[in-house]
Amino acid sequence: MAYYVGVDLGATNVRAVVADDDGTVIGRSDRGTPRGPTGITVTEAVLRVAREACAEGGVDPEQVNAAGIGAIGPLDLAEGTVENPANLPDTIDRIPLTGPLSVLFDTERVYLHNDTNAGVIGERFYSDRNPDDMVYLTISSGIGAGVCVDGNVLSGWDGNAGEVGHMTVDPQGLLTCGCGHDGHWEAYCSGNNIPRYAEFLFEEDDIETALPIEDPEFSAVDVFEHDGTDEFATHVVEQLAHWNAMGVANIVHAYAPLIVYVGGAVALNNPERTLDPIRERMDEMVMSNVPEIQLTTLGDDVVVKGALASAMTDGTGDRTRL
Repeated sequence: MAYYVGVDLGATNVRAVVADDDGTVIGRSDRGTPRGPTGITVTEAVLRVAREACAEGGVDPEQVNAAGIGAIGPLDLAEGTVENPANLPDTIDRIPLTGPLSVLFDTERVYLHNDTNAGVIGERFYSDRNPDDMVYLTISSGIGAGVCVDGNVLSGWDGNAGEVGHMTVDPQGLLTCGCGHDGHWEAYCSGNNIPRYAEFLFEEDDIETALPIEDPEFSAVDVFEHDGTDEFATHVVEQLAHWNAMGVANIVHAYAPLIVYVGGAVALNNPERTLDPIRERMDEMVMSNVPEIQLTTLGDDVVVKGALASAMTDGTGDRTRL
């Protein structure tokens, strides 16, 4: 019996699943992503969920044939690490991944991907349509995309293709992204930065609002919960729709996908407020064919299942490798 492991290392959660040789998940584990003090702490959390998933499935880690990892970036594929992740504290500068997992599972077959590349692998592998030209877009703590063109997932020489959240959408650069650069899509529309954008607009407009702007716990959840009942919150959501549509239009012009699957906590928790406004704006913003835009079919598991599909197919997600 062959066993495979998929790992999702996100800015908020770490997940792992273990499956048997026909892809049936027999064990899983989920934990919050440590905020430090160092990257080794995050590595230890990854190893812990991998061991826990194996234990739940009754699998000795050394029985695992291969593992796939979908991780936040930026990546260093040569070293098998995450380097200076934008959405974790600055003390976390380097997170070793492939080496420690290779030791745990006693195999060199450990495949590291940007999390959104794992997402697009998952959508292609499990989708009934399995199109050759598609995108998986995540709007979550950060923003990124996994891109498949002519049947090839674009990873880039260093594994960091698809960092669309760091496309400049605002040439005035009014807000600074977590990466330190100005005007990036992620600076306005990611779950981490929506509250900052709302605060910026509030200072500009100085209007009454029920939003708890001054509360240290003020979050994107507050903005979406007040949409439709609070004039300012509705204004913020409309501005988010503008930036999101601009970002998706850039993706369409760059890669010409037939379909864009959208996931991540912001989209999954607010599908109508996130996806509908993007769809409504596509005709006026895109000069080429407008793709279908829909919510991910795999929910919160899109990255971990993509990582699992990678493990089962020698890192490719190509079903013919089974």
